[in-house]
Amino acid sequence: MRVLVLGGTGSIGKLVIRDLLEASHAVVVYARSPEKLPDDIASNPNITVVKGELADPAALSGALKDVEAVVSSLGPSRNNPPGNPIAKGYSVLIQCMREAGIKRLIALGTASIPDENDKKDTTFWLAVQTIKFGAHHAYTDIVAVGETIRKEGADLDWTIARVPILTNGQTREYQLGYLGDGKRNTTLTRIGYATFIVDELRLNEWIKKAPFISVP
Repeated sequence: MRVLVLGGTGSIGKLVIRDLLEASHAVVVYARSPEKLPDDIASNPNITVVKGELADPAALSGALKDVEAVVSSLGPSRNNPPGNPIAKGYSVLIQCMREAGIKRLIALGTASIPDENDKKDTTFWLAVQTIKFGAHHAYTDIVAVGETIRKEGADLDWTIARVPILTNGQTREYQLGYLGDGKRNTTLTRIGYATFIVDELRLNEWIKKAPFISVP
């Protein structure tokens, strides 16, 4: 499968790219600063690198040529600017995907994105409130990402992979479910997230769903 990766120069994105390559996928890395890619990725013959901004429809459309699925590890930073720039970028992406006839999208999310299957969970509620008031622009952007994917991308086969605190642990094990089911934990390894992405591309078990992923 030919997969477009967004956020590929970040710590999570690099792991996702390496796992996609290991699973024999061809990868298109669309990045604002592709020079940040390590040599083992940039020089791989199954990698195509395209430089561009998320909100540039012309460049993005070019990168989507012959792509079958899009995987995004983009997420707001604590010092995120106002105006929900990432959500606006997703709006452009969804339109470009539609024009290219691409249906599959797997996107990074957090517990700040609500889901109708969630139940009350005090631990995560408090964590979300901390982000809401301590990093408000990041909070509004990630919430808007969820709304944009669900509304503007309603015709896509989307999955929002909601994650807790990401760690550098080495376990690839993960569990899936929803907040408030009594089984969710507050951490997930980055490599576990990458493992889920590759698994979900193959299995397509969470289409039009937003599971919460954590360590078992």
